[in-house]
Amino acid sequence: MTRAQSMGKPATGAAARAKPRGGKSVVGTPIVGKSTVGKPAAAARQGRPKTANRLKRIEAKHAAILDAALALFSRYGLHGTTVEEIARTAGVSKTNLFYYFASKEDVYVGVLSRLLDLWLEPLREFQLDSDPIEGIREFIRRKMLFSRAHPEASRLFCLEMVQGAPLLRGELETSLKALVDSKVPVIEAWVAAGKLAPVDPHHLIFALWATTQHYADFASQIDALLKTGLDDDRFVEEATRNVQRIVLDGLRVRNEG
Repeated sequence: MTRAQSMGKPATGAAARAKPRGGKSVVGTPIVGKSTVGKPAAAARQGRPKTANRLKRIEAKHAAILDAALALFSRYGLHGTTVEEIARTAGVSKTNLFYYFASKEDVYVGVLSRLLDLWLEPLREFQLDSDPIEGIREFIRRKMLFSRAHPEASRLFCLEMVQGAPLLRGELETSLKALVDSKVPVIEAWVAAGKLAPVDPHHLIFALWATTQHYADFASQIDALLKTGLDDDRFVEEATRNVQRIVLDGLRVRNEG
């Protein structure tokens, strides 16, 4: 499997505020998602019956490893992070880490897969019988809040995409494509019903992703221009309102004549 390149330069923002390598803290708020990477291998080695408490402990340890890995990968990149550092930051032994994940690359894919799953949750809410304007307004709000809560995760995902998604392409070509393909007819139906101005569904989705993730991925640029960013409540509210206005004003159906 081809490995992603390391970041090559120090990270900025939340990732740069992580404790030095070997510290116990995890950058940002722990992300709780549905990633199943690493679980099949671990489950196959489970010899004892899984009680409710034991399952909770397994899930907690699995999440702790992913949170620790996110903090380290977002600061040092894939090649700049070691398995030993991930295990130490997660508070587990290296042997225990390999109980859940087959390799460092497996952990890396697990981090990005969980992030992708959480990012896609607002898109899953697009339904034929829902109000598209309100649905898209809420999509923007949730994605902006996620960018604020997990900027280091957003930048790590961006880095993977810029490098050609060498470790996540399979996920993009399967689960991501399946979800987007299922939402294209929904957006087309909204347009056909006169609920949205004519728009290509794929380009609408791309625009929503790009605008909402920009505030995390290009935080340094925003700070250089405005001396503020996602740490400022008022800025987040203002940015969200403006993105909503720009997008939704272009999507509203206008009566001609």
